[in-house]
Amino acid sequence: MKTYWRLLSFARPLRKFVIPFICTSLLASIFGILNFTLLIPLLKVLFKQGEPAAFVTEVPPTPRLSVDYFIEFFNFHFDKILTQQGEWGALKFVCAIIIASVLLSNVFRYLTARQIERFKVNMVGKLRQAVFDNAIQLHLGFFSSERKGNLISRVVTDVQEVENSVANSFSAAFKELFTLVSFLYVLFKISITLSLFSFLVIPISGAFIAVIVRKMRKEARDGQNRLSGLISLMDEVFGGMRVVKGFNAEGYIRKKFQLENQGYQQSIKSMAYKREMSAPFSEFMGVTVVALILLFGGQMVLSGESDLSAEEFITYIAIFSQVMRPAKEIANAFSNTQRGIAAGERVLQLLDAENVIKEKSNALHIDKFEKSIDVKKVSFSYDDNTRVLHDIDFRLERGKTIALVGSSGGGKSTIADLIPRFYDPTEGQITIDEHDLRDLSVASLRQLMGIVTQESILFNDTIFNNIAFGTQATEKEVRQAAEIANAHLFISQQPQGYQTVIGERGTKLSGGQRQRISIARAILKNPPLLILDEATSALDTESEKLVQDALTRLMANRTVLVIAHRLSTIQHADEILVIDRGRIIERGTHAELLENPDGFYRKLTLLQGL
Repeated sequence: MKTYWRLLSFARPLRKFVIPFICTSLLASIFGILNFTLLIPLLKVLFKQGEPAAFVTEVPPTPRLSVDYFIEFFNFHFDKILTQQGEWGALKFVCAIIIASVLLSNVFRYLTARQIERFKVNMVGKLRQAVFDNAIQLHLGFFSSERKGNLISRVVTDVQEVENSVANSFSAAFKELFTLVSFLYVLFKISITLSLFSFLVIPISGAFIAVIVRKMRKEARDGQNRLSGLISLMDEVFGGMRVVKGFNAEGYIRKKFQLENQGYQQSIKSMAYKREMSAPFSEFMGVTVVALILLFGGQMVLSGESDLSAEEFITYIAIFSQVMRPAKEIANAFSNTQRGIAAGERVLQLLDAENVIKEKSNALHIDKFEKSIDVKKVSFSYDDNTRVLHDIDFRLERGKTIALVGSSGGGKSTIADLIPRFYDPTEGQITIDEHDLRDLSVASLRQLMGIVTQESILFNDTIFNNIAFGTQATEKEVRQAAEIANAHLFISQQPQGYQTVIGERGTKLSGGQRQRISIARAILKNPPLLILDEATSALDTESEKLVQDALTRLMANRTVLVIAHRLSTIQHADEILVIDRGRIIERGTHAELLENPDGFYRKLTLLQGL
């Protein structure tokens, strides 16, 4: 229940929805039960038993806040009409009241439905926004360890399940509860003896449903996890379709999806079997009790052991037959809630995920870079405690370029990720202008940096919006950045120029075009510090020349940390750090490193034919 109430807290302020909802639900229930209580005077007329003496007083009842007052008020006017207009007039009066009662009941039922829809939309909208807001604030390592499809499933599918299950059960719990209480009140008003006899079966039905609910919770949780797996698999397959087809792996993927799909089907089927079992069982118990009431109550009426008249007994049976409907709705709502709670738990796990990159409450805002970045005896380990960096130590002075080279997996990208504080060092310290990065505002720190990665990260949007990403740049500024990045010419040749939509991850463009847009984005930001994961390693010769020329313009008069894959691009770096297995094993300029005949850097240059 803790999860349930926490999910409902996203609908705050609850009184904004609950108070109108309670009022309309209560009125709908009152007018709904009135339809059945009017059976008594209607049957009296039809059975020719409607005599004035059967109904209360000759003077209007004294007004008071009581159900008995409304009964007496109705009986007074019914008696008056029956006396003045006869049975036909009384019949028309009762029918008119029934029509009015049904109309009002449905009007208030409609208003109740509107209130619950407002409640659901408000709750789910706030929940989804809160989950997404928290997710995008999480550290980079979180996204490295989580499957993208799983995250999407939590924000979209699981939140939708919360709406369908938890919010609907909240509606049933109140609306149907009012109806149930109204029915029970009238039943006890008609006959306490019959009512006590009738409701002996409720504990039996309740115990059975409770057992089903407990079993459903585990299967609901398993079902949501299976669905998340399906979404993750589809995201990976559709994103890597070129590889799937290139390796003729359609059959392998189809079989993998089939196994996941069958597992999900089995979970949902098992839960549905248990859920649907509650309705037939409740109906069977309800009909059984009605039959027992007919035997028990009928014998009392026929033998004269009860004060119940025939019409009161028939009305009692009619009302009792309706009691199981709201009871069944409440039972079904709580059964369905288990799937929503299972989905809600997954959503709240993402909402509760903490950002390990914590910003101090009094974090310093920095708006310029003047001296240097100092990496002091830094070591780093990921969550599995495997150390990937060991005692990294270097200084990047303003206006200088430092290149990181070495074999793949040596730790170059990890060093680059520590500078914008995507991660924090496990040991050691990184400072910028003598300020520890952990003392600074993360936003202000990253505002000083431009990042161009080996993989161009573009969005399914226009070229203009991809270059202006995160800024309020003008068309002139975007064009100037594109010209410096050698991108303006090919952009002008696109169908809609700068307003051309480039597809998911920029798939409508070539690799070189994507890189030049990424460089244009960095140029537009105009940062004093650049972090480059060399973007030319996977390009053809012509594209490489254009991109390298754009990078040269971008690097001019800036402080640069570059990860170099092609050593020819960093020969003029002020210092080259050779990284191997998380350690700096060599350092110096290009010429200095070549002087060591047994050096790692010299071997790399020979391998690349330099």
